[in-house]
Amino acid sequence: MADTTPFGELKNAQGERLDYACAGGAGPENPAPLVVICHGVTANKDRAWAQTLAAALSEAGIANLRFSFAGNGESEGDFRECTISKEVTDLGAVLDAVAGRPLCVVGHSMGGAVGVLRAAQDARIGYLVSLAGMVDCAGFYARKFGELTPGQDLMWDKPECPLSATFQLDMQAIGSVLEQGAEVEVPWLLLHGDADTVVPIEDSRAISAVGPRAQLIEVAGADHLFSGEHERTMAERVVHWLQGQLQA
Repeated sequence: MADTTPFGELKNAQGERLDYACAGGAGPENPAPLVVICHGVTANKDRAWAQTLAAALSEAGIANLRFSFAGNGESEGDFRECTISKEVTDLGAVLDAVAGRPLCVVGHSMGGAVGVLRAAQDARIGYLVSLAGMVDCAGFYARKFGELTPGQDLMWDKPECPLSATFQLDMQAIGSVLEQGAEVEVPWLLLHGDADTVVPIEDSRAISAVGPRAQLIEVAGADHLFSGEHERTMAERVVHWLQGQLQA
């Protein structure tokens, strides 16, 4: 799969360059639907699941763009400033650059919460996909990082991912994106593994119950990253669902 950067340099509202890669004929001259793929916390655009999904979309003739939020991967910015709220604006900057065509946003984990918040306010998003999407943001922080000290400790012992008070306060201020989920009126697919120990499947069950056009598929045995055989299964289900939506 040949990745390209046909939209030139993409920058967020802070002027930070966002690293991205396109495939499947995603250039600005193509008016066909485009899938924008968003990663989760402490990740980047090159996670295995994201590359597998991009390849499957390309094979199906669906244009796609995956990018790293500011402060992650090869994107500019300070990881300590990474928050859901800032990533919602990062996503907005990407959508600004690719506007003028049907758009589907795919968000994994914390990127799922970003997708919900953006879709609830941005009419340019015509389709939404949440992969092991985070809903109870405050609860996630309490479970995974509640015993750590912002400014001193690391997230999951990753040297490049210091835990910050900025992240803590944003997660607690957002609380949950359940209310915004009820405002997502576009076709919405949720995929969540029942073996996920990072974001509980109950998050997807709760928000799919309030989304007017939400459809939840529970993947037996899949973990948070849809590892192993579940990676291809995830990609195939997203492609199949999206093809059905676009044909309709």
